[in-house]
Amino acid sequence: MHALEREDRIRQMLESRRFVSLQDLCDRLDASPATVRRDLDRLERAGRVERVRGGVRLSAAAAAVAAARLAGTPFDANLHRHLAEKRLIGAAAAALCTPGEPIIIDGGTTTLQMCPHLAGLGLQVLTNTLHIVNELLDQEGTRVSVPSGAIFREQNIILSPFEDDGLARVHAAKMFMGAAAVGARGVMQADVILVQAERKLMARADEIVLLVDSSKFRASASLLVCAADEIDTLVTDAGASEDDLAPFRNAGVRVVIAR
Repeated sequence: MHALEREDRIRQMLESRRFVSLQDLCDRLDASPATVRRDLDRLERAGRVERVRGGVRLSAAAAAVAAARLAGTPFDANLHRHLAEKRLIGAAAAALCTPGEPIIIDGGTTTLQMCPHLAGLGLQVLTNTLHIVNELLDQEGTRVSVPSGAIFREQNIILSPFEDDGLARVHAAKMFMGAAAVGARGVMQADVILVQAERKLMARADEIVLLVDSSKFRASASLLVCAADEIDTLVTDAGASEDDLAPFRNAGVRVVIAR
């Protein structure tokens, strides 16, 4: 068994049992105590586990990720809301891509609608959602990568509280992101973990493109992701009023109305 496979098995065991003895790890991994200790040393340095007498347990940060349920509407429940508008927005956003460029697509039911329009562009796509991975896998020439972390099942999204999630080596020309709500304050989300994840992704991109259907201008959420002036392009549908768009236009944001 490869080291990465053993580490994944260790994580799965700890998420279900919280504590595992060294002997149990050796038995289940069919590995020597010396091999398991080296695996645990790597995981401990990464902040994922804590060595305790007789075995190992999840670190506090990793346990919080494993136990957490993200605030907000589950992905499947949101998928078909305003679907016609989301499809128009997805097509308009995909038209902003330059063939061959590296991009980031953040998780969301609106960003998902970009996927059918990316075929043939030869893009390099980093995404943190398995729904988008599944949509892009059949596209020959589209290269897909994901960050490391834990999978949050309701949103089917990959998130990590750790710094060693691979993003430090990522650079993208554009990041496409959604939001729980938008307004005069800027872009909002419902969960602090999502805010942290989106800020990390935003830092890796030259240009930020926000995709929101017009209902998001009348929605509410409690946590600020970024102000309007941190967005480069806003893509929305014709249901957005000029009053809705004013904070973004006044901040110099390019507005694209998908029709």
